Amino acid sequence: MLMRPDLRTQQRDFLLEITRAITAQLDLSEVLRRVLHASLVMLAGRVGIVALNNRTDGKFYVRAYSGVAAGAVPELNVKLQELMDPGDAAGFSREFLNAKLREMADAIDTGLAQSIAMPLVFARSPLGLLIVFRSYQTTITPEDLTTLQSFADQAAIAVNNAQLYGDIQHEHQRLEAIINSSGDGVLILDSDLSIQQTNDSFARMSGWRKEDLIHLPKREVIVWDHLDGPDLEDAMDSGWAGQAAASPAGDTLYVEGDMIRRDGLSLGIGITYAPLLGSDGRLESIIANVRDITTIRKAQEMQSVFISTVHHELRTPIAIIKGYASTLRRDDVDWERELIREKMAIIEDESDRLTGLVEDLLTASKLQSAQALQLNATDVDLSVLAARSAARLDSQTAHRIELSFPENFPAIVGDETRLRQVIDNLLTNAIKYSPDDSTITIGGRFSRQNVTVFVRDEGGGIPKAESGRIFDRFYRIDNSIARRTQGAGLGLYLVKAIVEAHGGEISVKSQVGNGATFHFTIPRD
Repeated sequence: MLMRPDLRTQQRDFLLEITRAITAQLDLSEVLRRVLHASLVMLAGRVGIVALNNRTDGKFYVRAYSGVAAGAVPELNVKLQELMDPGDAAGFSREFLNAKLREMADAIDTGLAQSIAMPLVFARSPLGLLIVFRSYQTTITPEDLTTLQSFADQAAIAVNNAQLYGDIQHEHQRLEAIINSSGDGVLILDSDLSIQQTNDSFARMSGWRKEDLIHLPKREVIVWDHLDGPDLEDAMDSGWAGQAAASPAGDTLYVEGDMIRRDGLSLGIGITYAPLLGSDGRLESIIANVRDITTIRKAQEMQSVFISTVHHELRTPIAIIKGYASTLRRDDVDWERELIREKMAIIEDESDRLTGLVEDLLTASKLQSAQALQLNATDVDLSVLAARSAARLDSQTAHRIELSFPENFPAIVGDETRLRQVIDNLLTNAIKYSPDDSTITIGGRFSRQNVTVFVRDEGGGIPKAESGRIFDRFYRIDNSIARRTQGAGLGLYLVKAIVEAHGGEISVKSQVGNGATFHFTIPRD
């Protein structure tokens, strides 16, 4: 017997006490420790283990133990699988169960005489198994079994609650990690539009400290300098939350404008509000995803400028070609041969200009779609290419173009057409952004590994803030000279792509008012 009959009342009181202690806990490890301790006290056991059902693979593993060496746990796990999955031949007979429990006892200590196993079951679902080993053999009465089963049922409830709490904690931590790792700002608002939770990204956007944002009204944090359309408060007044509740998908609300940061600066943001409804259909929270749209706006502005620029760049040569062609076709004028040659040369130049622009656009499109440049590799002497480009452009400009290459400048392996495009673009840029009668120098140097070509001008220079972006697609420096010159913002973008396709690098050194020098380096091998 577990206890003498005159101690039955004390046994029930003890069971009630430990049941209360166990169910008051939500930490699974602490629940298992208490269950194990209580079971050893009740049964006067020397050794005890609690095994839980792993919800991933459906197998049972030891999760808490007392009186067992840590090195014996792997073997006990193996015997647990044999105990819980006997196969068709053995089945769950009493003899099989007793034999397996005896094997487990011997694996722990051959001096253990009796094993008592209690299943932990909740809502007909097996949660685990509690096994107590004693050093002596004694009879267990039906009353004892009833008491033990009551304890096991209460222990199962405590284990189930602790597991559910652990699942909730894990899900909470997972959501916290998702929110905090998001590059977008995240706000969770209560139904009164006060901030319940936020992340580091929004704190950086708003200029507030993260801990200072909690419980603040949303209107005190998101203050608009400019707003496109109604804000969340206006939408709430118009019944947006109720309409969202009625919608199967839950309608979202998008708001865009310029937010005044806490430091007084302005930041362009777009906010998507999504309602979170309770089971009764009432609004519980609002999830706000806040995105910095500064880059998007700049991209849209660049695209608009590009479209306008390309439109102008295409119209100009087309208009010139059409004008001269229409003039030469007039039947009422007998044109002199030399004048015809002159006009035809202009038509040819403008056609070449148009073809070059189209080629640049196609090349940029290929690069944007992640297609590698096709290079036709041959031996190329960059000093010769530079001399040809200088001679061709020298006759078309008021600038002086000087060459500065050493006599033994080596050839490299590369695509002659593409590399000529690099030199032409750099020289053309220098001409565009330099005053008339100034000097443009193109030269080079070399080492055992690389050759370097530079183009130096005496123009107004490039602001330091702009130097990191001049190689971007469609980007043009915003100054008075740039506004007076033609271009689609593709030249330096393509130059960089061609140089990098040859395994090289390009850079620029400049000071405002002291000109700019572009360098590109390509491996000799």
